[in-house]
Amino acid sequence: MSEGIFYHIGVEQPITPDEPLPPLPDIPRGALVVIEGRAPIWRYGLAFHRLHGSPAGAVAVFDPRLGAVVVASHHPYWREGQVIDVVLPPGESD
Repeated sequence: MSEGIFYHIGVEQPITPDEPLPPLPDIPRGALVVIEGRAPIWRYGLAFHRLHGSPAGAVAVFDPRLGAVVVASHHPYWREGQVIDVVLPPGESD
């Protein structure tokens, strides 16, 4: 998926909500951003909020059983609920 950008928010140990998210990757205007990594659901919510003001055209979450599931889109190429076959970059995990 050449147009997709991965945003890894996973954590190795328990954390609290005051632990900052990693910086956003460079996001070209209209790109699909795939949030991935093992993390509490509230951390995903924080990531969604941060991405709301970004140039992303759509946001998806990675599900290791399905692929990237689009959860928000302002781009005609992607629609909510669409499943996109993706391969995580080396070193990334669910």
